[in-house]
Amino acid sequence: MKVYDAMLKRRSVRKYTDKPIDKEHVELLLKAAMAAPSGHNLRPWSFLVVDDRETLDELSEVHKYAKMLKGAPLCIAVCGESYSEGRYQTLWDQDCAAATENILLQATELGIGTVWLGIYPSEANRTRTKKVLDLPDHITPYALISLGYPAEEKEPRTQYDESKIHHNKWGNKY
Repeated sequence: MKVYDAMLKRRSVRKYTDKPIDKEHVELLLKAAMAAPSGHNLRPWSFLVVDDRETLDELSEVHKYAKMLKGAPLCIAVCGESYSEGRYQTLWDQDCAAATENILLQATELGIGTVWLGIYPSEANRTRTKKVLDLPDHITPYALISLGYPAEEKEPRTQYDESKIHHNKWGNKY
């Protein structure tokens, strides 16, 4: 599958089959995540693979939009370490966003459905998720990615909107 095709095919899938995700596929998803660009090559990310039914169910209760985790066989928590000083202090969330998108695209190629469930910057979501996942103080949950083989089919789509494109200066059409 070409990257552009994966981008168009990638859709939020909230209904999954019971089929577990192979360990090899999980490893490939994590390798894709760590292939993402990282400011100053700091790679301030960590990934927590969650396949424990009780934990998935608990996460579905503490995150307002995560109800699909009750039916998901797996979730990856994308976490980051923020830097409190210097020019590196704001890069971790951008690096985690790039890693998250890589997981979504790789999952699409593998036929795995996903939903990106944002946690950061919501203080409430961070606090509740940290507690459920027993994360250390220096780790911030950035996003949960719900994963499973789709029990629903969605058509590829583009959301291209020429009105959102400007050239050289704001207001000039491209």
